[in-house]
Amino acid sequence: MMIAKTIKAGMIQMTCCPEKASNLGKAKKNVREAAAMGAKVICLQELFSTTYFCWEENYDNFLLADAIPGPVTETFGKLARELDVVIIASLFEKRAEGVYHNTVAVFDADGSLMGIYRKHHIPDDPGYYEKFYFAPGDGGYKVFDTKYGRIGTLICWDQWYPEAARITSLMGAQVIFYPTAIGWASSQPEALNREQYDAWQIIQRGHAVANGVFVVSVNRTGKEGEMNFWGGSFVAGPFGELLYKAPHDSEVIHVHELDCSRTEAIRVHWPFLRDRRIDSYGPVRERYIDKSKSEVVG
Repeated sequence: MMIAKTIKAGMIQMTCCPEKASNLGKAKKNVREAAAMGAKVICLQELFSTTYFCWEENYDNFLLADAIPGPVTETFGKLARELDVVIIASLFEKRAEGVYHNTVAVFDADGSLMGIYRKHHIPDDPGYYEKFYFAPGDGGYKVFDTKYGRIGTLICWDQWYPEAARITSLMGAQVIFYPTAIGWASSQPEALNREQYDAWQIIQRGHAVANGVFVVSVNRTGKEGEMNFWGGSFVAGPFGELLYKAPHDSEVIHVHELDCSRTEAIRVHWPFLRDRRIDSYGPVRERYIDKSKSEVVG
């Protein structure tokens, strides 16, 4: 297990266009720039090689998917090896005929594909018709012992689920990276926009507090159809403190050095993991707890 004292995390918040080759070229250029800025673990946003096609249910969009391994993973593996960096790349994965996933591929600094994480929680809302495209991940939660530290990866809608963050932390992740694609509908009032962004950031900062880990959330930006992707990528420390926040409406390449030595001290003084009552958590496995089957007092 690679326990790093510090991790230089790079985050790339970018706009995307309909031309896949252009997006891939931009992503490669941005990874090179992040590496030149000193980043050692570089995270791209969710589905960075395309526009966010899940705004509609269109069978033609399945042609955008990539095999893993395949040409795209080969390209980013070579780039990781060339730059001596870890790359977290979010892809639309074609697993088999008729089986597709929203997947993160993690490349170590030697260019090897360390493994993949397939998104577990799949939304189905206006503008986010992901269940049409993606089967839910069936490979469990993942952490990766990279050259520069032990990292966990979750994806976008996973952000709202404390169970996913808890399990990833218990597996030893020093940092949880969340590649993301989330935004505001153009018709929404500004007050609602602020409330939605704040809720999104707050819950992830809560994961950092509850687990004593760093959280790095990397969102896309720009207008695509009726959706304004809200950017606002951020880094939270293990006390939930906001260490960095990107603007909402522009592209950003940012590198942040994470002092992972803080985790031990915080977990000792705020021993949430010690005091967990794992014997009492069985009900969390239920879809909903019927009051007729539970003890109600009062």
